Amino acid sequence: MTPMRHQPDSQLDLIFERIVDVPKELLWKAWTSPEHLKPWFTPAPWKTVDCEIDLRPGGIFRTVMRSPEGQEFPHVGCYLEIVPNEKLVWTNALLPGYRPAPPPADNVAACDTFLFTAILVFERHQKGTKYTALVVHKDEAGRKQHEEMGFHEGWGTAFDQLIVYAKTL
Repeated sequence: MTPMRHQPDSQLDLIFERIVDVPKELLWKAWTSPEHLKPWFTPAPWKTVDCEIDLRPGGIFRTVMRSPEGQEFPHVGCYLEIVPNEKLVWTNALLPGYRPAPPPADNVAACDTFLFTAILVFERHQKGTKYTALVVHKDEAGRKQHEEMGFHEGWGTAFDQLIVYAKTL
């Protein structure tokens, strides 16, 4: 088991935790294959319309989200750490191959205007799985912006969708 080793900093980090009645292997499967990520990843009524996953350190994690109005928002990140069925870490501060990400353009989605690293931990629990998502920001302004744009509500809605979807796998 790979426990959460990063100690959250309330000034810089956001955390989302839940205990769910779904095996961690199904949550992992839904997080690590494009065909299983697209149905749940973006809080409805938004949709994830494209996804590319190269599940290895330095590999790409790319999604394209579509708003209800039809506008598309691509997101590209780089995987940093992968422990199958236990831990998944990626960042938008790097592009695939560990290349530094360029400064954001003016027309990007709000979540691409600040840098973060997401650390997901899947731990076996007597009721199923303890799921922890820790999002580490470079500064207080980024954490605050992410929180104000609806981090807890958005990640909560997407996670609820993940649970419903994972139970069909």
